[in-house]
This record gives sequence, structure tokens and C-alpha cells, in this order.
Amino acid sequence: MSGFDWIVPVILTVITAATPLVFAGIGELVTEKSGVLNLGIEGMMLVGAVSGFIAATLTGNYFLAVAAAALAGAVMAFLFGILTLSLMANQVATGLALTLFGVGLSALMGQEFVGTPVPALVQLNIPGLSDIPFVGPILFAQDALVYLSFFMVAAVSWFLYKTKAGLILRAVGDSHDAAHSIGYPVIGIRYLAVMFGGAMSGIGGAYLSLAYTPMWAENMTAGRGWIALALIVFATWKPGLVLVGAYMFGGITILQLHAQAAGLNVPSQVLSMLPYLATILVLVLISKDQSRIRKHAPACIGKIFHPAA
Repeated sequence: MSGFDWIVPVILTVITAATPLVFAGIGELVTEKSGVLNLGIEGMMLVGAVSGFIAATLTGNYFLAVAAAALAGAVMAFLFGILTLSLMANQVATGLALTLFGVGLSALMGQEFVGTPVPALVQLNIPGLSDIPFVGPILFAQDALVYLSFFMVAAVSWFLYKTKAGLILRAVGDSHDAAHSIGYPVIGIRYLAVMFGGAMSGIGGAYLSLAYTPMWAENMTAGRGWIALALIVFATWKPGLVLVGAYMFGGITILQLHAQAAGLNVPSQVLSMLPYLATILVLVLISKDQSRIRKHAPACIGKIFHPAA
């Protein structure tokens, strides 16, 4: 039983560390499947985190808080869409600018709320099931956003591969000229995909400020937006592997925290680098198999669509 007492809290903390990555990753996957590369995940997550936190503080309603975070992320993504889809700005440069804008905007919005705690999201304990040793706390005593993250992975997978709308979205990402030639509104579809990605990033940010560490602090995403971007390549644009990758990186994050708590004789700065070092290592290993990337990556990703062409 002592083994259970040790391992269950570790698994629970891995879940909390992975959940924001799942939301951000699955949103960016849909965005990239439409042929758009949005590097502004970090900025969208931060604006979502502060918007959700402010809404929770002012109203006490966590449903409204999550909705506010999703809306804030979608608005940020809409701005990105105006610049890249309508005005045809470079997607890489605009995404980087969106991140910088989100960092500054979130700091401005949250300056009066720094360090103010709020009650964490309530766990949805299922009577009887949540009391089962080991399995109960892990599967039946999570907050609503954890369950929502799993639902979104399944829903996105079903949408992309089992529906006509998902087929159209993938067609736009693979050949926007061909999709346009048979009458599909490429720009409109990409706007919807980009805004969905922004909404998911906003919810991922809200999870950080409402559940992971229920308070607002500037730059609290701490690079998670960039890890979410790396997850897409790691997952080769497959929703199920985004979930696997998010939990792998979440586990590495928690590993460095437990190593510090255990007093491991390694500089804390080195341990804090572990998730990012793992990200770089994974990307290096995956990049060696270029054929695999070309096979699964949307062919038009990052390319500007000219309707008149």
C-alpha cells in the first residue's frame, strides 16, 4: 500500500502538468491541418490564463472563466488570421509577434491580480468509484477540464478522419489551390481552424491559472506553448500521439520537480532545463526521418494562399 501512496500523487501531478499541453497541442494540430502555422501559442495561452483568472475572480463562476479564456484565445487567433490570411503577412513572423503581444497584454491585464489566489477547480468525485484504491483517484476524481481534454482529443480525431468536414479541412491543408478550384472557401475554413486552435490554447492557459497553480503570475506558461508546438511534430500530426506526447513531457516536467524535492545533488537550473532539453532531443531524433515528416505534414503548411491565383 505504501507503493500506492507514493505513485498515485506522482501520476496525479503528471496529469495536471500534461493537461494544458493537450489543449494547446490539439488546437494547434487542427490549425496546422488546415495549412496554417501559428507560432503564437504561448501568447494565446497567457491571454487565456489571465482572462480566465480575472473572470473567475470577478464572478466566481468557473464555467464563465473557461468560456472567457476560450474567447480570449480565439480573439487573439482571429487577429493572427486577419494578418496572415486576409493581409497575407508572413505566418512565422506574425506568430512570433503574437507571442510577444500576448506576453505584454497578459501582464497589463493581470497587473492588479498578481499573487491573488482563487480556489482551484473542483474535482468531480464519483461516489464509490473515486474511492477505489489506486485507480479511483486517477480515473474518477479529476476536474472537468482533465476529462474535457480527453474528450477533445477523441472529438478532433473523429472530426478529422470520420467526417466530411474533417476531410475538407485536411484537403485545404494539403492542396489549397485544388480545394479552392472545386469551390471550398479556403480562407473561411482556415479562419475557423485558427480560431479553434486559439480557443484551445486559451483553455490550456486557463487550466494553468485555475487548476495547476490557481493564481495569476506573469509568464506563468513558462515555455509550454513552444513545447506544444514541438508536440505536433513529435505526434506527426496525429491526435492520439499528441496526447501521448503531452503526458510524456508532463512526466518529464514532474520528474525534475520531484528530483529537486528529493535533494538530488544537481543544480536546480539543470533540472529545470529537462523538459526543454527533452523537446530538443525529440525534435532532433524525429528530424532524421524526413520521409516520415513529409508523409504526414500538411503540404501547404505555412504557405500563403492567393485566391486570385
